[in-house]
Parts: sequence; C-alpha cells; structure tokens
Amino acid sequence: MTEPKRPTTEITLLERSYAIACPPEEQDKLERAARYLDRAMQGIHSRGRVIDREKIAIMAALNIAHELLETLDDQRAGEQSLNELNARLEKALDAMPER
Repeated sequence: MTEPKRPTTEITLLERSYAIACPPEEQDKLERAARYLDRAMQGIHSRGRVIDREKIAIMAALNIAHELLETLDDQRAGEQSLNELNARLEKALDAMPER
C-alpha cells in the first residue's frame, strides 16, 4: 500500500525553492513565515560576510528567536503592569464608601 501524499507548499529562501509539508489551512501562515525568514536571510547575505546558506539560516533563526523573546518579555511586562493596575483599581473601589 502506498502512503497518502501529504499536501506541500513551495517556499523560496535565498532564491532556492523548498517543498514543505503543510496542511492547506496553514498555507498562508507558512508563506508569511517564509517571506519573513527570507527577508532576514537576504539581509544577512547582503552584508556579504556570510556566504554559506546553512550559517545564514542559523544566524537568521537566532535573530528571529531574539526578536520573539524580546516581544514575549515586553508582553509579559505589559500583562504584569495591567495586573498591578487592576489590583490598585480593585483596592480603590473597595475603599470607596457605599452609596
């Protein structure tokens, strides 16, 4: 018996095409991620210091991971600020005399 063929999406990174297994409902997200990664890789490649595709991909992945972690840290800090503000608001409302 043959295994059913999984749907694939073709993406391009540094002018090289890759077929990636991807369910149809995730295709737009994959293509968006690939464009983002390709721009990151193109930026590293255009600086001319790194030529090897694997090293460019690793550097781009590290840069994107750094961006993600910075964003998560900012989000957590924002959530903490909102929680503190909410606690202060609840305390102020509890302290108000009832009418």
